[in-house]
Amino acid sequence: MTKKAGDGFTPTGKVYKSTTLPKPTKKKHTTLGLTDEDLLPMYKSMYQQRRFEERAAQMYQKGKFGGFLHLYMGQEAVSTGTVKALNDDDDVLGAYRVHGLALARGSHPNNCMAELFGKKTGVSKGKGGSMHFFDVKRHFWGGHAIVGAHIPVAAGMAMANKYNENGRVVVCFFGDGAVDQGSLNETFNMAQLWKLPVIFVVENNGYSMGTAVERHSAGQLHKRAVAYDMKNDVVNGMDVFTIYEKMKEVAEDVRETSEPWFLEIKTYRYRGHSMSDPGNYRTKEELEEFRSFDPIERLKKYILDNKIAAEEDLKAIDDEINEVVLEAIDFAEESDFPDPSELYDDVYEEENYPFHK
Repeated sequence: MTKKAGDGFTPTGKVYKSTTLPKPTKKKHTTLGLTDEDLLPMYKSMYQQRRFEERAAQMYQKGKFGGFLHLYMGQEAVSTGTVKALNDDDDVLGAYRVHGLALARGSHPNNCMAELFGKKTGVSKGKGGSMHFFDVKRHFWGGHAIVGAHIPVAAGMAMANKYNENGRVVVCFFGDGAVDQGSLNETFNMAQLWKLPVIFVVENNGYSMGTAVERHSAGQLHKRAVAYDMKNDVVNGMDVFTIYEKMKEVAEDVRETSEPWFLEIKTYRYRGHSMSDPGNYRTKEELEEFRSFDPIERLKKYILDNKIAAEEDLKAIDDEINEVVLEAIDFAEESDFPDPSELYDDVYEEENYPFHK
């Protein structure tokens, strides 16, 4: 049997095109319920996520810390728009590409950088590293390295919220590779049967590690929900207003009906899957195409075009963030490593657990 390009066994070249992204909203921010005062903090959040990760990548290359480092660059509109649309006590979970989500949720860059360095001042006390950010005070619940393993956890949290009648919504983020995990299908079935207040979100950035989504998943991802009669939609993830509008709508619906949703957010990552991935499976033209509508530059242009702030105002924000991130590196380097005596702390609920020596 002779295999041909495009038959599912061999690469097909450029397979992730911007034309597959839904159209972004054309509504002005005021129509969406956002004020002029809302936009600069949103820009600041997105810019901070980008600069934090650029510096994190530099520190990784300098050997300041090791392990895995999965960068979120290009997806900042998703985290920022989502957090703006949620209540402060709504619960958020992520997979392992979570620096942006944690920062958008309000985790301090100092503690985030310290976590990468494995220091006790980190958001997970230096025990989690890049893939296991947690910030309980801000209802940010990780940071999960096992693909798809946190999807059932999100349903469990939603069940607890429903039982306690606290009105909270759970938002669970995962990558396109996790859609093919059995845990997703089992959880979808239970969430719909029990009418749990949870929003499942796949950040479809086009590639599961180095494999294009069109080569590893049949059909449109958001339509997996159809089999469970679950509400679903597909959204442009390169525009922060589009994310805010849709997430606000969905969160309000989930809060009112206590029924789950599944959103496919089509976005793009500008770096490889991790620091060890040069991204040779993508063409230069594809990367340049998606960089042409960078979500941060898109918001910056909107702010300037609508005279919400001047160029010097945004430059001042940029300079401030650059200093904040440099200070985070100093904070991380000057912090202490966890004491060996703390090895089992925060692992077992019971202090005298039988295997706790």
